[in-house]
Amino acid sequence: MSKFTAPITRRSTLRTGAGLAGILATGRAPVFAQASPKKLLWAHIVPPPESAAVAFEWMAKEFNERAKGSLAIEFHGGTLIPKELEIMNAVKAGSIAIGGPAGAAATVFPEMGAFLVPYLVKDYNSAYAMFNGQIGERLDKEFQEKYKVKVLFFYDYGYRHFWTNKSPIVEPKDLRGRKIRVQLAKVFSDTIAGLGGNAVPMAWGEVVTAAKQGVIDGGDLPIVNIDALRVYEVAKFCSMTFHNYGPTLIVMNLEMFQNLSAEHKKLLLDLGRETQDRVRHATESVDNFESAKKLLEPRGMTVVEAKVEEFRKVAQEKVWPIYKSQFGALWDEIAGFKS
Repeated sequence: MSKFTAPITRRSTLRTGAGLAGILATGRAPVFAQASPKKLLWAHIVPPPESAAVAFEWMAKEFNERAKGSLAIEFHGGTLIPKELEIMNAVKAGSIAIGGPAGAAATVFPEMGAFLVPYLVKDYNSAYAMFNGQIGERLDKEFQEKYKVKVLFFYDYGYRHFWTNKSPIVEPKDLRGRKIRVQLAKVFSDTIAGLGGNAVPMAWGEVVTAAKQGVIDGGDLPIVNIDALRVYEVAKFCSMTFHNYGPTLIVMNLEMFQNLSAEHKKLLLDLGRETQDRVRHATESVDNFESAKKLLEPRGMTVVEAKVEEFRKVAQEKVWPIYKSQFGALWDEIAGFKS
């Protein structure tokens, strides 16, 4: 086990069963002139060139340069902890400082499920305004109280689209009989079932093998992730349905955040907003038909436009009633939001 010169507390030692080793520096951080650096470990499920990982790696490097040795972020993409829920358990336990649930946000934070209801979030501008405004502030406060984590920033992977191997999904009837892999949160299964398909909840690590073996007929992902995760190696078609908006977030162990200096807190949050902008640009810039074709068709996929309004109508009839009463005031706020 390695040691740093900075004082350590009982929460500094990495205790997870994932084979982590080392010391996390916690306690109150000094001003930037401090000579002995402390480390904050940041885990993400995949490495660059995944768009979010690229931005996170940039943030860690930028933080370290601006902190001038007083505090350091050590970013690990896909090497420290490889699964979303394990990362979040480690953050909550204080075994690592920073992480996020990636696509499993609604599994870890059920409150996020409202934003995943198909076609409820109207567009990117509305989503950005909600998460950077009062809704985001309220969720941050709630997550601090309930889960003991501090939201550094919200981001998203964009709207989800179907990827399949045998034929595209252009209208709802094309989903009949299809086995579609979904994230573990219930809202994803309800979306596929409501739209007419058969949902197969599955962790990402199992997806490629399942697709190759015919256990699933396809799945759904944002364009930026279809590319980064090389889905084109197991799927021939991408059908642009824009059915689930995919917000997620990066959080920090609350105790560790509270023990930082005011300067370090401000630097983290300011850089978080810059990183958020980088991820959003990477996500949104490819989430349209022409850009998706340009990105994916050279890799062997055929990109098709789906009948979005038909899917929207089915979702409103079959899926919305399940969640409207569950989320109450938050549902009304999202549905009526105007950016």
